Amino acid sequence: MSIEEQPTTTATYLVAGMTCDHCARAVASELRNVGGVNDVTVKLVPGGRSAVTVVSEAPLATAAVAAALDEAGEYQLVSAD
Repeated sequence: MSIEEQPTTTATYLVAGMTCDHCARAVASELRNVGGVNDVTVKLVPGGRSAVTVVSEAPLATAAVAAALDEAGEYQLVSAD
């Protein structure tokens, strides 16, 4: 018996405003609540631009990512790949 793999999309976003592990956990948690998101990893750069990589079932709307960041705290989407 084989399990079919669902196609996924990976996107990395640069996020400003994160300063600590608490910030990284808050951002990851809110992004995991966005529909279709399977995984989130954060490479924290305190006070700089942190790389947030999101694996999802389909590409996410920039507005959905920005809304999740806003819900998590005072974090700003700088850019996406």
